Amino acid sequence: MLTIHHLSKSYGLNPVLKKISFSLNRSERAALVGPNGCGKSTLLNIIAGEEIADSGHVAYTPSDLRIGYLHQGIVFNPDKTLGGYLNQFASTLKETLAGLEELCQALSESPDDPVLVSRYESTLADLAHAQAMEGQRKDILAGFELVELPQDTPIATLSGGQKVSLALAGVLLQGPQVLLLDEPTNHLDIDMRRWLRDWILSYRGEILLVSHDRAFLDAVIHKVIAFPPSGDGVREYPGNYSSYLDEREAEFDSAMQDYADQQVEIKRLKKAARGVRDLARPHKNGKADGKNTDGYSVGFFADRSLETVRRAKQLEKRIEFLESEGKIDKPSHAWDLRMHFTETPDSGKIVLQMDRLEIGYNNIALLPPITQTVTQGQRIALVGPNGSGKTTLFKTLLKQIPPIKGSFSFGSGIQAGYLSQEQELLAPTLTVLETIQQVPGMYNHTNARTFLHRFLFKGDQVFQLVESLSYGQRSRLMLALLVAQHCNLLLLDEPLNHLDLPSREAFEAALSNYEGTILATAHDQHFIERFAQVIWRLSSEGTQSKITKAMLSQILPT
Repeated sequence: MLTIHHLSKSYGLNPVLKKISFSLNRSERAALVGPNGCGKSTLLNIIAGEEIADSGHVAYTPSDLRIGYLHQGIVFNPDKTLGGYLNQFASTLKETLAGLEELCQALSESPDDPVLVSRYESTLADLAHAQAMEGQRKDILAGFELVELPQDTPIATLSGGQKVSLALAGVLLQGPQVLLLDEPTNHLDIDMRRWLRDWILSYRGEILLVSHDRAFLDAVIHKVIAFPPSGDGVREYPGNYSSYLDEREAEFDSAMQDYADQQVEIKRLKKAARGVRDLARPHKNGKADGKNTDGYSVGFFADRSLETVRRAKQLEKRIEFLESEGKIDKPSHAWDLRMHFTETPDSGKIVLQMDRLEIGYNNIALLPPITQTVTQGQRIALVGPNGSGKTTLFKTLLKQIPPIKGSFSFGSGIQAGYLSQEQELLAPTLTVLETIQQVPGMYNHTNARTFLHRFLFKGDQVFQLVESLSYGQRSRLMLALLVAQHCNLLLLDEPLNHLDLPSREAFEAALSNYEGTILATAHDQHFIERFAQVIWRLSSEGTQSKITKAMLSQILPT
């Protein structure tokens, strides 16, 4: 069980977490929800003991709670092999049994020694844990398809999805009592997502996770812990992610109605105040005019005017309150990304041709030869299991690695833009502003800042170093670079990874209006269904092309 009490954290003058309080009860599964950069990963780091909060504390019950933590940015030793990494989590069953035998011998000689009794009880718990993990090890490795991979495989050669699988396996093999999972489904193919979902549903400990996969969240969580737009504290919503969205939308509608009602009330009061003021104003030849009546009438109507003025002031004081301390701000769906592809250059009808193209490493092909033609305006989704060669194909087309055999060529006027899966193309020591100013036409300071504002980099955020950004913020910066380059061919490698849900929706909307050609790798079924006209399914049997219903509706008469 976890209890977080009034946690606050700042980096310099930039507050990230403010008075965060919530609890995670026994066997409860909760999702942290909020925009990129709001502090979700920082909060997980503090809970895991990897960062220290400025104030507040985390309470663990029991105090020696075993915590397993999957980081969002997974960094492996480049010299490590698959087997070398997994051996760190090998079962300690034999060692624990040997230690238990020694303790039993010592206890037979000193049965009342409190230190030995305590160690014996602790070792029994360790033994139960080791036995449980011995039984689960094979299932976990098989679930992530790591059993059949050679143990001497360098980790550096694994795909993004395989690296996530390896990291997840390492976390689960520790047998944690609490799981902290930061974007666990990123890079995972559909089958592995299903396996992870089922494993989580059978897990008996507590889970606190960050994910932008709506279907995954709906399947596994009991509650949402949401960061509000104000940035102060968090709010808890029971139920799954869809329930949270429904309740949040109802709250938004209610707040919008309260705002509208107040605006109507202010307008009514202002009109009434003007009317009352007008009644109090002396009128020439009126009843309070001394030329037309006696002194008594003048005094009587003057007194009535003073009373009317007092009424007007009361109305105006009420208006002043409603426009200051009692003001209801107009609600808004905060953090809306404003992304539009503009000035897409023209290209020839044929965008890309591949003729018996073989891709792979060390002269070992990952796939049978590929022969495909891509035409202008097509939207193609590349799908297939992790390690099937999707990223390798992109790197081959970008001439980052040579083809093994065959050839490919781009059509006339093609300007390709690449969104990489692991964000390795960003320079960590540059600021956000310096990064966008590297694009031709973005040198002007004011224009560059205005452009970045559309991607939610506001105020001094443009002066942050790339290495200090969250992974979601880096994804937004990569999207900004992509838009600024005015490309007519987009190669998108898992473009939705790390993006929060509102940003995903804005990105999908921008793609739907894009006039160029797109090849995208994806495991998100919702995205594939909305985006793709053609699906290329990559596997060891070859590359199969399939036209989607969306494409058929365009080419067939209704």
